[in-house]
Amino acid sequence: MTHHREDGTVVVSAPGKVLLAGGYIVLDRKHTGLVFGLSARIHVLAQKIPTSSGVHLSEIVVQSPQFLNANWRYGYRLAEDGGGIKVTQLQSGTPVEPNHFVETTLNYVLSYIAQVDPHRATHGFEASSLIVLADNDYYSTSSSSSQRFQHFNTTLRDAHKTGLGSSAAIVTSLTAALLSHYLPPSLFSLSTPEGRRTLHNLAQIAHCSAQGKIGSGFDVASAVYGSCLYRRFSPSLLSRLPAGGPGTAGFAPALAALVDDVDGVWDCQIEKDKVGLPKGVAIRMCDVDCGTATVSMVKKVHEWRDKNPTDAEETYTSIQNKVDQLAEVLSAQDIDGIKPVMRQVRALMRGMGKASGVPIEPESQEEMLDALEGIEGVLGSVVPGAGGYDAAAVVVRDDAETEKRVDEFLKEWSEKKGIKVRLMGVKGETEGARIEDVGEFKSWIRSEEASGSA
Repeated sequence: MTHHREDGTVVVSAPGKVLLAGGYIVLDRKHTGLVFGLSARIHVLAQKIPTSSGVHLSEIVVQSPQFLNANWRYGYRLAEDGGGIKVTQLQSGTPVEPNHFVETTLNYVLSYIAQVDPHRATHGFEASSLIVLADNDYYSTSSSSSQRFQHFNTTLRDAHKTGLGSSAAIVTSLTAALLSHYLPPSLFSLSTPEGRRTLHNLAQIAHCSAQGKIGSGFDVASAVYGSCLYRRFSPSLLSRLPAGGPGTAGFAPALAALVDDVDGVWDCQIEKDKVGLPKGVAIRMCDVDCGTATVSMVKKVHEWRDKNPTDAEETYTSIQNKVDQLAEVLSAQDIDGIKPVMRQVRALMRGMGKASGVPIEPESQEEMLDALEGIEGVLGSVVPGAGGYDAAAVVVRDDAETEKRVDEFLKEWSEKKGIKVRLMGVKGETEGARIEDVGEFKSWIRSEEASGSA
């Protein structure tokens, strides 16, 4: 297995996520969320752009070849007074829509690298190509392609996401690929606890900036560490960075100090030892092909909480008890205990939805999950995370007979209700970000070398 070629070529992947219990309360530092990583991953292949002798390119190219018109080229410069690296999107030929997540991640990660590696500060960055490849389950599709990374025949903007946490997985895998590609192992290695901490903190900061808001960060935490019980970091941490962001005087040293936690201020908690799945049990996802406006739902729940602090506190505490109980039941291999606890989780989330006027578990989802739980081998179900109409999660016996029964049920349900619901191939898994075997991605490397550019 080849993890890292001598020329710096590396492939890193990060998993999607499912917040099985703890939706909404995970935004509050007093509470935790039970989050599982998923087998659906986003991979980033980082490699040098080969050039002719004496030719120097100062650009980074990011491609997402599964989508139409998804090729971004960036120039970069070192800002004065410790401002870090500032990238600028370059246009050539057909105009390409900006990709805010990619551009923000490049600004933050390159600024960090230039600050911690004196070689980069003086010699700059070699031109590089980054290829983003998403497992098919991240997007709803009408075709059943056998290709590992199928072409979705749409632009990224128009693609139908399935709610598996693609933005956190992209930011995390892109961050890890850049760190692995440009830094020597002495300064960054994904295989060490220090390397994971660097990746986690840097990806959290970049993801918050790209979103334009400070989320709880459970999705980035699971992209880095895999399945865990997660308590969020204090939002005030990010105020340690200059408000102007990358390019602002003092940004790079402030970023490096925060990422490296020189003051010991990172207060998120990630507990992996409290999370597991019973043998012969799997978490599966059902794609419900319509989206959910998560931000507006969160806003309404917060408004309800502010107006009804006593009721909200009671509800949040009850949900937290069930988060702890579900984590305990799963890691204790108590298969019989799963269904009652998950039903209580659903009931509490439904009650909070009704009280706040938010469709956390819409009636159509409630009806489907109730029917699904009557199928032999289905141990529990939930509309995960913020709820709504995104993918539903089911905990099932991990055997072919159960899969067949669930699959047939969803096909019948789709026909009966005139909607599109399908059992996705993705399963829950405990592993977080990892270095992949470069040999599995040979075709992508050869195409780069053959063309001489990205």
